Amino acid sequence: MRLQEYQSKQILAGYGIPVPVGFVTNVASDVKQIAEDLDGQVVIKAQVAVSGRGKAGGIRLAKNPKEAQELAAMVLGMNITGLPVRKVLVEQLVRITDQVYLAIILDRNLQQPVLLASSEGGINLEEITGYMTESVIRIPVDPLLGIHDYQIREVAASIDMPREYWRSFIKIVQGMWMAYNDCDATTVEINPLVLTPEKEFLTLDAKILLDDNALYRHLDLIEKRDMDVETELEREAHKYGLSYLSLEGDIACLVNGAGMAMLILDELKQNGGHPACFMDIGEIVSPDKLSIALKLLLSDKTTKVLYIHLFSWEPSCNEVAQFLVNKLDSSLPVVARLSGKDSFEGMKYLRDAQIITASTLNEATQNILSILKKVEYDEHLN
Repeated sequence: MRLQEYQSKQILAGYGIPVPVGFVTNVASDVKQIAEDLDGQVVIKAQVAVSGRGKAGGIRLAKNPKEAQELAAMVLGMNITGLPVRKVLVEQLVRITDQVYLAIILDRNLQQPVLLASSEGGINLEEITGYMTESVIRIPVDPLLGIHDYQIREVAASIDMPREYWRSFIKIVQGMWMAYNDCDATTVEINPLVLTPEKEFLTLDAKILLDDNALYRHLDLIEKRDMDVETELEREAHKYGLSYLSLEGDIACLVNGAGMAMLILDELKQNGGHPACFMDIGEIVSPDKLSIALKLLLSDKTTKVLYIHLFSWEPSCNEVAQFLVNKLDSSLPVVARLSGKDSFEGMKYLRDAQIITASTLNEATQNILSILKKVEYDEHLN
């Protein structure tokens, strides 16, 4: 879950990280008064939870309150990468003498957080993690011990930051680390962190990504979810505590566990399969969750085959199999793999009901691809 810029800044400000003075509104006529209160020159920033707002024209500089209102009306009427702009952040114009990139991200390869910094502020995360590796400082962070001051001083020295700013810089990085932990974030990014002529740091732009699996601990943050970035099926799934990911293929996948979902995705991709979506019902396989998940998955008419891969101990796989047989739509081909308590009995029950089963991931993938070839052949004949 990605927070909008103003939401990210509100959180960071709560940890003592300096942010520009600004106000959020969804009414263009309010912007003139806001600009007057901010001494006339302001920045109008579209609030959508995507990157590339500046390139799309969603960030505008206004020289006076009248122009600010006109630009706000223009921005509020925009769509950026298909998302409507419903709010704008109006901030005081900040004069800059220097800028840096700063972030704490979850590195899934290292399986721990990493502090990233670069003297080249304004570049995006894809550049940071991709080809621009020489200019980026990377400090692995022990999740139990946190970021030490000496590590932050090492970063400051590496990006040639004058010593007079180190104390303030340390407070900012430590504030970011606290926000990262307290919010169960996967990314806390300030890009750029700027230095003003008054020798003060300011967070010019910020981004926070939250771990969806930990949102149950943050009901206040769930309320900040931007519904415009989600499909109708994703919104429905979230209502019931399910995780739904929409893709562009033709294989619907019903799983319980994000790790297994990634393994299935890799297996399908390597063999030429293309998932249409993943529905993760969570660790506990309950009839209620299964019923809702199946209803949502089967409502997607682009799906050509349903792949079910579940681990269950209580209820047993045999009970899960009986429930599935009663709920599945016979018109859609299904491949299933169950593991856990009474998995042998459960798989037999499915086979007796004419549902294709598989004992391994590779076997399931090959069965799915065979079904898709037959479906495509039948479509060609028709």
